Amino acid sequence: MAENSNSGDATSTTTESTEQFKAQGIAPDSNDQADLGSRNVSGDQSGSTDESLNSYQRQRKGMPSWAWIIAAIAAVAIVVGGVFAYQRNNSGSDAAAASDSIAIGLTLAPTNLDIRNEAGTALDQALIGNVYEGLVARNSENTVVPALAKSWTVSSDAKTYTFELNADEHFSNGDALDSKDVVWSLDSVIKNEYQDYQVLANVDSIAADGANTVVLKLKKPDATLLWNLTGRAGLVFDEDASYDAKTQAIGSGPYLLKSFKQNESLTLTANTKYWGSHQAKTKTVVLRYITDTNAAINALKGNSIQVLAPITENLSASIAKDSNYVVKAGNDTDKFVLAFNGKGSKTSDKRVREAIRYAIDNKALISSRGGADAALGGPIPSLDPGYEDLTNLYPYDQSKAKKLLAEAGYSTSNPLKLNFEYANIYGTDLGNQLRSQLKAVGIDLNVKVVEFSAWLQDVYTNKNYDLSLVDHNESHDFYNWANPEYYFNYDNKQVQELYAKAVASTSDAEYESYLKKAARLVSEDAPADWLFNYRVTTAYRKGVTGFPLNLNQSLLPLWNVQYKA
Repeated sequence: MAENSNSGDATSTTTESTEQFKAQGIAPDSNDQADLGSRNVSGDQSGSTDESLNSYQRQRKGMPSWAWIIAAIAAVAIVVGGVFAYQRNNSGSDAAAASDSIAIGLTLAPTNLDIRNEAGTALDQALIGNVYEGLVARNSENTVVPALAKSWTVSSDAKTYTFELNADEHFSNGDALDSKDVVWSLDSVIKNEYQDYQVLANVDSIAADGANTVVLKLKKPDATLLWNLTGRAGLVFDEDASYDAKTQAIGSGPYLLKSFKQNESLTLTANTKYWGSHQAKTKTVVLRYITDTNAAINALKGNSIQVLAPITENLSASIAKDSNYVVKAGNDTDKFVLAFNGKGSKTSDKRVREAIRYAIDNKALISSRGGADAALGGPIPSLDPGYEDLTNLYPYDQSKAKKLLAEAGYSTSNPLKLNFEYANIYGTDLGNQLRSQLKAVGIDLNVKVVEFSAWLQDVYTNKNYDLSLVDHNESHDFYNWANPEYYFNYDNKQVQELYAKAVASTSDAEYESYLKKAARLVSEDAPADWLFNYRVTTAYRKGVTGFPLNLNQSLLPLWNVQYKA
């Protein structure tokens, strides 16, 4: 990596109760269960289990392998909502005036604001880039850009990163922000094992070299470091500040936390003394949290909120017809993965796995959801490094599916019987569609929709399944395919070697090249079918500008948002 000088179910078989899983930080709580409709499959119930899975894995195995070391904790999926009365400026001119406030119907409300200890993307979405900042940040294309660090250089062996901070940075309480704050913040993440501390496991030392320079040394090259620093592990805090992190926040961003009402709202107000160029364009931004989709849509239509994100494509049709609104889909990193057990008695046969992929009509699945989602033929989505369009590897072809099944000894008169178990947070529509599509080629699916805790026990822990479905929403999560211990039961030594080389790369081009080769091998091997890449749909009133469309369920910088009625 060269120098960067940019500026800028009902049925449960588990023996442990849901409450026990919750206590371990594994299963969704009651609010999570209600809110898992944002990445919607059936219209109301869907979500991602990445955060719960990663939390569960850490508690069971600690820090087992390099594949898990670089894993970032992701998040459960979420819903739409919100009602808030906005205020308008009375400028007296004929031209539309920018309102001094905007209300946004968003996601699952954070339980508290302690971003160092509390899991959940609701915190990342509300606070990162708005209240808290890191050395580096991500833009809407999911690439690394400068933040507190105006530039950085990487040594030729890719083991030393030198960050140059912007001049005159300070926290919202007036305290100066310099290299000592950066060193303390990153050191404390590792020492106290705060959220995402694993991504810094390869860090050997962090030191200040003067007030505006930070030198970070690695034990070995890690091509994922910069991107990992865009998340919680890279946030910079004020060591001298005293506040209750669960209900208050002191950061260096363009917004200040004005108020937080649990399960109701979070209000941000412009930081008029912000040090950087991303000065807030709207004085007050209110995030509102409700679980009733119809109420959220009514709030948008009634103009008590001006933005609603996400909204399912199917439900947005009536809004899109109204000239007062704009409805657009943005890219995200969710991958709806239909996994085939790599060690299953039937799915270990590659002919069976390939037949399933040929038998699935991904375009029909996407169309049934409203058409916003993107086809995805492999394990890396378009916003992640190493992406390649692999949809041509297994195009919908019932004849090929039947031929492969015949070679394996099955037919429509002698069907292959497979168990398909997934969590009820995804509803039943998708399971029914897959059962119908596969039946046409000679595969009978026994669909079992279970409680999330039962899925954790049966599929994730015991790996007792043929097919299963999970929305893997975490970005940069290819490492799962290089980990033979993961619930996929996928063990490909060549893929593991390529991924290890990718992580050890000393240039971005090399990193992406290895990832692309590994991803193609995985897709060719057919250990899963990537049903689609979820795209988040946002609805907003005309006059709203600057609202991020890509990644807005986990990354939501609001400094550029305005509303002109």
